[in-house]
Amino acid sequence: MKTETGPRATSGAAIARRVVLYLSLVVLAVPFVVPTVWMIASSFKPLSEIFASPPLIFTSSPTFDAYVEAFEFQPFAHQYLNSVYIAVLVTGITMLVSSLAGYAFARIRFRGRNLLFLVVLIGLLVPGEVTIVPLFQMFKQFGMINTHWPLILVTALAAPCVLATFIMRQFFIALPGELEEAARLDGLGRLGIWWRICLPLAKPALSAVAILTFLASWNLYLEPTVYITSPELFTLPQALTRYADAYGGEMWNTQLAAATMTVVPVLAVFLIAQRQFVDGLAHSGLKG
Repeated sequence: MKTETGPRATSGAAIARRVVLYLSLVVLAVPFVVPTVWMIASSFKPLSEIFASPPLIFTSSPTFDAYVEAFEFQPFAHQYLNSVYIAVLVTGITMLVSSLAGYAFARIRFRGRNLLFLVVLIGLLVPGEVTIVPLFQMFKQFGMINTHWPLILVTALAAPCVLATFIMRQFFIALPGELEEAARLDGLGRLGIWWRICLPLAKPALSAVAILTFLASWNLYLEPTVYITSPELFTLPQALTRYADAYGGEMWNTQLAAATMTVVPVLAVFLIAQRQFVDGLAHSGLKG
C-alpha cells in the first residue's frame, strides 16, 4: 500500500492545522463574546425576563423602555458627552506628548538618555492608587476638585502616556537614519523632521497609541470617583453605578442598556481600526 505524499498531503495537513486553529479560536472567544451578546440582548428585555429560569438569551417581546429610562433617570446624555470630550482631549494630548518624547529618546543623542528613559518607564510600575492622595491634595490647593481637569491631566501625563512614549520610541528607533540626513540637507530642523518626516510614517504607532489611550480614559473609574461629586460632571463608568431604584435595588435592564450604549461604540471603533492597532504594536518592537 502506497502512502500519498507530495503537495496534496501537505495541503491536507495545512487545512487540518487551520481547522484546529479556527476551532481553538472559537472556543477561546466564547467567554468574551457570550457575555457581550447577553448584555446587549438583555438590554431589550423586560426586567422580569433577565433572570428567568431557564435563562433565555433573546426575548420574544423586545422593548426600548430601558434605553428611554437610562436618559430619564439621570443626565446620561451629558455624562456621555463628558466621557467623549475628555477621552478625545486626553488622546490628543497623549499623542502629542508621547510622539515628541518618543522622538527625543529615539533620535536625539544626549548624556543620560537611557537612564532618563528608564526613569520614565518606572512610572508604569507605580499604581495609580499610590499617588491618588497626594494628587488629590495638590488639585484641591489649585481649586480643581469637582472639575474635569484632574481627569484630563492625570490620564494624559500618567501611565498611559508612559506606555505611549515607549511605543513611539520603539517605532522611531526603527526608522532609517538616512531619512533624517536627507531632511537635514533640505534644511529641516528637529521639529521639522518630527512633523514632516517622522509623524507621517508613524501612523500605525499613533493609531495604537490613540486606541490604548482612548480606552484608558473611557474606562477610568477610580479618578472620577475621587475628584467628581456632581452628577452632571460624571463620566460613564461612574454613571453606570448610579442606576438604583428607591429601595436601593439594581435597575438591571436600565443598567444593561446604559452599558450597551457605553461599550458598543468603542467596540465598533476597535474592530474598524484593529489592523492599524496590530500594525502599530508590531512595528514598535522591531528594535530595542
